[in-house]
Amino acid sequence: MESSALSAPLIATHNLTKRYGEHPALTEANITVPAGTIYGFLGPNGAGKTTFIRLLMGFIQPTSGSAAMFGYDTWRHGVEARQEVGYLVPASGLYPDLSGSDQLDYAAKLSRQSPVLRRQVLDALELSDTALNLKLGTYSKGMRQKLALTAAMQGDPALLILDEPTDGLDPLIQRNFEELLRSMRDRGRTIFMSSHDLAEVEHVCEQVAVVRAGRIVAEERIADLQQRHASRVSIRFHGAVPAGIDTVPGVKVDDIRDSQVDLLATGDPNPLLKFVANHPVDEILITRASLEDIFMTYYEGGA
Repeated sequence: MESSALSAPLIATHNLTKRYGEHPALTEANITVPAGTIYGFLGPNGAGKTTFIRLLMGFIQPTSGSAAMFGYDTWRHGVEARQEVGYLVPASGLYPDLSGSDQLDYAAKLSRQSPVLRRQVLDALELSDTALNLKLGTYSKGMRQKLALTAAMQGDPALLILDEPTDGLDPLIQRNFEELLRSMRDRGRTIFMSSHDLAEVEHVCEQVAVVRAGRIVAEERIADLQQRHASRVSIRFHGAVPAGIDTVPGVKVDDIRDSQVDLLATGDPNPLLKFVANHPVDEILITRASLEDIFMTYYEGGA
């Protein structure tokens, strides 16, 4: 691969747009995914996540704009763009007449990547050798998802693209899968994963894009999103809630009952801390905004 491609962001899109007739499936999407990160593409079903990934993989042609991986345009130079990519094939797209082992061997030959991580992934996902000898037509939904994940990850690709990767997995297997992603990230691999599962994204992703109705409405590091969005503060005073707490900068009173007040706090915490320091307090609890809290600010209410 050319040095110019290696120095470029692993994924970059510019005003990426896809319309089906008059229906806009994706509109002017701009994201940049640096190397060595786990990047979450977050939105509910129907928001445009799968369309974005199909454009990224060069499976469909954009109406306008462009997408690039490793510096290569994914539509005009798709073979070069995909040569170091592991892609999660939809479990429904696996061949039911092949055994699990044959499907993995076929995927390795197709990608031209040696399956160096196959055993590690199989063990983590708890897919046994007995199961691999069975035809896929006998597999449950969860087993097919495990096999599809193994096929995508077994070659230890530089870039891993996953669309709803934990669909059909039980919580314990999900935890093992998240550890696999972290270990790949720690070796310098890059993971791009779409999901509607807020907890999943919050557990493993450092950076996230939020998509709503085909438009990117936010792209930031999760830590930065949390810092900019309101934390929940619950204070129980030793006595009545003191007057003036609603005038503290960056503070909004959510509820007051007897000696307890619940607040939403943004920005610099010092004004609130100084106010509280002047009054006797029995208990104080500060909870940073969760990804679910942040996500709902983009999806509740109007446009």
